[in-house]
This record gives sequence, structure tokens and C-alpha cells, in this order.
Amino acid sequence: MSMDKIREVTLIDYGAGNLLSVKRAFENFNAKVVISSNADQILSSSRVVLPGVGAFKSAMHSLVDHGLDKVLKEVAKQKIPLLGICLGMQLLLDESNEHGSNPGLGLIPGHVEGVPNQSQKGEKLRIPHVGWNEIYPHKEDSWKNTLLKNNHPGEAVYFLHSYKATVKKQEHIIAYCLYGGNKITAAIKLDHIFGCQFHPEKSGLVGLKIMQNFLAE
Repeated sequence: MSMDKIREVTLIDYGAGNLLSVKRAFENFNAKVVISSNADQILSSSRVVLPGVGAFKSAMHSLVDHGLDKVLKEVAKQKIPLLGICLGMQLLLDESNEHGSNPGLGLIPGHVEGVPNQSQKGEKLRIPHVGWNEIYPHKEDSWKNTLLKNNHPGEAVYFLHSYKATVKKQEHIIAYCLYGGNKITAAIKLDHIFGCQFHPEKSGLVGLKIMQNFLAE
């Protein structure tokens, strides 16, 4: 793969993404970043990012309205590297119970549910879960050959979310954090599909290493 190809990435524009900060973060590595909702552009990409802020139901409706749900499923079928960020990671799963039961993209088996509002000791927790929190490997070698391979257990990244991912297969979890003693899935992976519940673009050097690794996928 040429150096130009290595530095290409397409951000999906569907009205629910934190596009500019993600774009600027990738541009730290002289990446060619395209923001697009065009199917041909997305499917000809070297790698694709699905950012996301807001509510699952409205974001999914927006994807469907733009025909991007089918495009993303084709991205997965063609094995184009795909990264979901925050809500974008949640949309990769089968469904969410946010504001009723709502279907997701079904690219990684699992569902989305609320972040617990009580700690393991019964203390009230602030929702959303917001701010810096440390992440750890799900298993000893969970970060090997993933976007987190250059990171270290216990490094902090930036979270902002009220809902969390619960995946069906433990091997799809690569990182977690603790919130009031509750385990929160922080990163997932299935083949060429990756997801970060946190915002790597807002996580300083720790997050930039993750984004740099994605540019090499």
C-alpha cells in the first residue's frame, strides 16, 4: 500500500458526528480526510470512520434516511477498516434500549443499555459518565494487534456518554474502564471493525496513537 493510501480516511457525514475535531486529529498525521455521505466515495475509501454524538434512535434514523446503513454494511462486507467513535461505536451493535427498543447496524453482536447510576457500593453516580478515565485490557493480550497496541494499561482517555455497549462475545471486548466499580466497555473489535466508547480525538497523545494506528490499517 502506498503512503498516500495509508493516510486516507473518510468520515461519514450523517448529521450526528463530531466531524471537525476528528478531522483535525487525523490531519496531525498529514492524512487526507474526506467528509462524505456519498456511497461511491465511502465504498472506494481505504478506511472509514463513523463518529457520533447524541441519541441512538435519531442517529440511526439519519443513517437509514441517507441510505448509509446499507453502505456501512457493505463497508463491513468488503472488509474496509471501520472505526466507530462514541455513539458511532454503539451503532455498530444489534440494538439499543435508549428511548425504546431500536435496531442498530448489527455488525458486532450486542446491545446498548444505560450506564449504571449507582456504584458497586450503592452510591449515586453522575450520568452522563463524563471526563477522563483509565482504560485497561480486557485480557492480558487484548491489545495485541489492535489500535491500542501502542498504549499502556491505566492510561486515561476522555468519555462523554450515558449509554454503554454490552457485547455478546467476550473476545470482542478489547478494553474497559471502571465507573463506580462498574465495568464499562471502552473498546471493541471484530476483524476489521473497531469501536471506541471514548473520544480518541479528545484524548491527547493517548488518543492520537490510536488514530495513527487506524491510519495504518
